[in-house]
Amino acid sequence: MIQSTVDPALSLYQLLDPEVLADPYPLFKRLREADPVHWDSFLHAWVVTRYEDVINVMLKCSADRTPSPQQLEAMGMLAELQPISQVMVKQMLFMDAPDHTRLRALCATAFTPARVAALKGHIQEIADRLLDRVLDKGRMDVIADFANPLPAIVTAELFGVPVEDHQDLKDWSTDFAEMLGNFQHNPDRARRALRATENMIGYFQKAMRDQENNPRPGLVQSLMNAEVDGSRLTEEEIVANLIVTMVGGQETTTNLIGNGLVSLLKNPDQLELLKNDSSIVQSAIEELLRYESPSQHTARLAPEDMMLGGKKIQKRQAVIAVFAAANRDPERFPDPDKLDLRRTDNRHVAFAWGAHYCFGAPLARMEGQIAFETMLRRLPNMKLEPQELVWRENLGLRGLKSLFITFDRRN
Repeated sequence: MIQSTVDPALSLYQLLDPEVLADPYPLFKRLREADPVHWDSFLHAWVVTRYEDVINVMLKCSADRTPSPQQLEAMGMLAELQPISQVMVKQMLFMDAPDHTRLRALCATAFTPARVAALKGHIQEIADRLLDRVLDKGRMDVIADFANPLPAIVTAELFGVPVEDHQDLKDWSTDFAEMLGNFQHNPDRARRALRATENMIGYFQKAMRDQENNPRPGLVQSLMNAEVDGSRLTEEEIVANLIVTMVGGQETTTNLIGNGLVSLLKNPDQLELLKNDSSIVQSAIEELLRYESPSQHTARLAPEDMMLGGKKIQKRQAVIAVFAAANRDPERFPDPDKLDLRRTDNRHVAFAWGAHYCFGAPLARMEGQIAFETMLRRLPNMKLEPQELVWRENLGLRGLKSLFITFDRRN
């Protein structure tokens, strides 16, 4: 029996309110304090908000939660969702071992420490080139001018596809991410995600054909040549995991840069600290990830009846692990609502935990470090323009639609 009372004020559906979405942390705090393992009757899911409980969910619950096309049809869902489902059921994000293990090992080859380290100089060149375009203006939209294109260009080069396609790749990633970050059905959102899925499938199928005539190093080539237990990946497996790797690689870094910069500008003492002491940039990135997590939550399924936080969770019930709430759990992080770039013992869950820990985390961290160091060095006297900050209608992948700043113009 479900052992939790119905309280609409505690439902994650409150995130549909733009004011709550703009600052979800009071909602997460109420959940943590009132009912840390909460049955959300509106979502038909358990919502978990304490740090230790979130880690237990990531370690013990199943990621195999995407309805198959057949299940969607049986549920009477729109037929247009089925092509998306056909892709998602082949993505490692929604797999458990051993399928997850083999696919992750192959895709992670593009993100080894050595390959990431080799990219550092080139990422710096891209960051400088993007800022060169705005220095004479004295103002910029950080998202459109910098945070969006930087990881899009880097990801295109990692994949071995034409860099000039990076804007299309970014647009498709944003639309597909709407399916990953939201838990309510929206017909307009579904249609955009469908178009993005179809465009990405066609794009990567063509990229695979191009490899046969014009081989280019990168993840596309690596997955085409990879073998798993003596057999190659199917075209469908390759395409599906190129899509999820591309989306993850772009969304996390874009949101880290945007969320992190607005946090610094709202905490000028911390901004000055980082300006004056570049040696703390690594700890600063970890604190920015904790403070405004790019990935706010993820869903799992209970593999069997289990107890968590004194509540009985039944087999196959959905469990939503709220990373953003865990990252502000005062039992784990002292004074959690304070931005402290010198914070130590900062093992946050912004990149998830366990087997599904983000294998692109080293690249995201490096891009973030280069982005902040370069902006602080080249954009003196940065300030927020007067504006209403509008957050994307993506409840799980937190990011701003735009972020306008001013700075001293280049002489």
